[in-house]
Amino acid sequence: TGNMVEWCLPQDIDLEGVEFKSMASGSHKIQSDFIYFRKGLCFGLACFANMPVESELERGARMKSVGILSPSYTLLYRYMHFLENQVRHQLEMPGHYSHLEAFYDDKKGVLPDSKGTPTSQQPVHWLPSIHRYMYPEMKITHPAGCMSQFIKFFGEQILVLWKFALLRKRILIFSPPPVGVVCYRVYCCCCLANVSLPGLGGTVPESKPFFYVNVADIEMLETEVSYVACTTEKIFEEKRDLYDVYVDNQNVKTHHDHLQPLLKINNADKEKYRRLNDQRQMLMYSQEVGEDCSSCEEDLFILFFMEQNNRIFQTLMEVSASQDKTLTADHARGMGLDPQGDRSFLMDLLEVYGIDVMLVIDNPCCT
Repeated sequence: TGNMVEWCLPQDIDLEGVEFKSMASGSHKIQSDFIYFRKGLCFGLACFANMPVESELERGARMKSVGILSPSYTLLYRYMHFLENQVRHQLEMPGHYSHLEAFYDDKKGVLPDSKGTPTSQQPVHWLPSIHRYMYPEMKITHPAGCMSQFIKFFGEQILVLWKFALLRKRILIFSPPPVGVVCYRVYCCCCLANVSLPGLGGTVPESKPFFYVNVADIEMLETEVSYVACTTEKIFEEKRDLYDVYVDNQNVKTHHDHLQPLLKINNADKEKYRRLNDQRQMLMYSQEVGEDCSSCEEDLFILFFMEQNNRIFQTLMEVSASQDKTLTADHARGMGLDPQGDRSFLMDLLEVYGIDVMLVIDNPCCT
């Protein structure tokens, strides 16, 4: 019968489609995985496991996922270990739910009305506190603990992703299973676009981490103007109306002609990447031998991009408040951007955020 929901609490909750969100397509080829997903206004974390069994009825394999739903995903990581243990327990002793019942009774809260639309709710504030020392348990098990792997994986391409994230584009990341680490990349992509300036972008679409999506989500994705998601289903690549940016492994591409210039790494991007790596090296040198510095490194990455974004928007807002509203090449350089290479990025940025500024940057032939 394919994927099916075997058990849940509360029993009257609408879980339509969750049996496909909590078990990625292609998972039958791997032994275990974890998966973040979005269901209505809630976020889910599920742990998957696959166990060979001598049973013709089950065709030689028993596969299950055990998951939880919450209005925010920032603390779901705390229950990863519990879910991993429980999925193993469910494979070995199917139908014994007492541990899950006790967990639910202990942790249960009131979920938002599933009929409510995201626009009628307060936006989900998913960025945890920058001061990681308040969360000493935030290690690699939490999406916040993966920024360094994210940057090592994408290299300079991270600056391309940064621009698309800041422009609130629809970003879809493809990867075959396992999908857990790819869900972390979705989170990291959203972190690139943090801005902490007050009063900015009341009309700007929220950057939404959708985490794992599959063909059952197509209808929902058709209505989204901005999101970051990942999938294991190659069919999505052909559905160009669903995304602006498609990431296959380390290859970032777009089918929109006006976004093509943003794929090119320019000198200012190289300088930012060099600066980021320099700061990282300095941080590592300054650590005492043997001290765990992963949380400090996360702070560095998140703050690096937040400060970069704040500098851009601070400059744009100052220019828009000035009398002549003219943005020059010097302004662009002051924001850490390439006056020529980032011209189309700047123009898109002004349009997306509704900033009233006139761009006066010389033609390339006059530099």
